[in-house]
Amino acid sequence: MLSINPREISVQVLQKFLQNAVAPRPICFASTISKNGEPNLAPFSFFNIFSSNPPIAVFSPAYSGRTGAPKDTLLNVREVPEVVINMVNYNMVQQTSLASSPFPKGVNEFIKSGFTPIASELVKPLRVKESPVQLECKVQEIKELGQAGGAGNLIICEIIKMHINEAVLNEAGNIDTRKIDLVARMGDNWYCRAAGDALFEVEKPITTIGIGFDQIPLDVRNSKILTGNNLGLLGSVEKLPDQEEITDFKKNQKPFVNIEDRHLFAKNLLDANKVKEAWMVLLENG
Repeated sequence: MLSINPREISVQVLQKFLQNAVAPRPICFASTISKNGEPNLAPFSFFNIFSSNPPIAVFSPAYSGRTGAPKDTLLNVREVPEVVINMVNYNMVQQTSLASSPFPKGVNEFIKSGFTPIASELVKPLRVKESPVQLECKVQEIKELGQAGGAGNLIICEIIKMHINEAVLNEAGNIDTRKIDLVARMGDNWYCRAAGDALFEVEKPITTIGIGFDQIPLDVRNSKILTGNNLGLLGSVEKLPDQEEITDFKKNQKPFVNIEDRHLFAKNLLDANKVKEAWMVLLENG
């Protein structure tokens, strides 16, 4: 393992490590306005939601690592404590990146990036029409984390109005992950797209309690074939198949040559999310 003391390397090197390690990060495409009425658009990947009641989002425009200067977004929310957080999908990503260019203060990024400004209902900053979800927010607090270059400023916002493009909704009226097609920031120049083969489901154990990793037989836990994800699935079941189920299942199975053969077959079942069948393979004798 490479072990690093953050205080012993430069801010630039540390930030590269952090941004490559802590990813993917959702993108806050922040629309703000100055006290003189000048609009500003800028993306930030130090961003997430932190509460539903009240609905709170937090993003962090850092002081420039090169010059130490504050971002226009930070200056604007200090003057007008309001912001619209526009979510970024794949169709917007190149224009959003363009809006992140270090234009001089007062330059309208809506014009430079080609996005369509539309009026908000409860706040002064404009919304981005092309964004699939737009969050009108009141800034509750600005928490300065430092004053040197690279130091963040937590913009703590209460979401007071949501606007959702109906094209990204499913039949139940919820946001469809595949339709919204969001993107997120990785390290360096890399992004990722939440679509296609990148999407997978893991059922949340909200009402169920799995048997746990420690209840998996030792020979299975020490398998050279089964992965940590495979074992996690095995440990998520609430109970093991009974002997009658195992006996019935075995009637239709060919005998295994060795334990590796058995574990490989179980792994294929687990990869197909057939957890109960995998358990019956692993528990049958002979």
